[in-house]
Amino acid sequence: MGRHKVQNTPAIRRMPTYLHKLMQMHVGGEEYASTSKLAEYINADPIIVRKDFELTGLKGFPGVGYKTDDLIAAIQRFLGWNEPRKVCLVGAGSLGSALLGYEEFSEYGMKIIDVFDADPLKIGTHIHGHAVHDIREMAKRIAQNKPEIAIICVNTSCAQMVVDALIECGVKAFWNFANICLQVPPDVLVQREVIAGGFALLSMKLKTHGPGKAEDEVEPE
Repeated sequence: MGRHKVQNTPAIRRMPTYLHKLMQMHVGGEEYASTSKLAEYINADPIIVRKDFELTGLKGFPGVGYKTDDLIAAIQRFLGWNEPRKVCLVGAGSLGSALLGYEEFSEYGMKIIDVFDADPLKIGTHIHGHAVHDIREMAKRIAQNKPEIAIICVNTSCAQMVVDALIECGVKAFWNFANICLQVPPDVLVQREVIAGGFALLSMKLKTHGPGKAEDEVEPE
């Protein structure tokens, strides 16, 4: 439940990395972006970069690559980041607070409109400019503000209960940082982030290649 397969997942995961580099190039006044330069940046073959950009529908220019501004806009449209999405965050602990301080979310079209927590010491405070509301006000505020996505940063023990309540409020998409496989209806979307999974891959690289030899690599198609 809540599992929806997406085609071209490795390419989609690479898009934010391209976008970050392209933003830097734009600020630096670089009018064109070549696939070879971007391939070098992500440590990949240029053919992978070209195939990724084909997904956006944008055509490059022979010999010079893509217009940087056009490529930024094409990637944003492809990812659905060209229009803002209203988001709420539940759980203003260490991880939730760190996410609230991540300034690049605005570049992704993400607008965090509400933050909820059950800790009396956090309720009424501000974290990176976001007011923290009592989780008991969640139903009322969600009915008013209608967020499209909820970010879940609560303890594993209460994550399912919180998500059930949010679904009752009409939320249909979840970015889940709690260490639990959520059970949701078929029409509800869940993207689970397993932080330990990334560390497991790094540990395996160290185990296989040794320190100093395990480099970033492009996720295979």
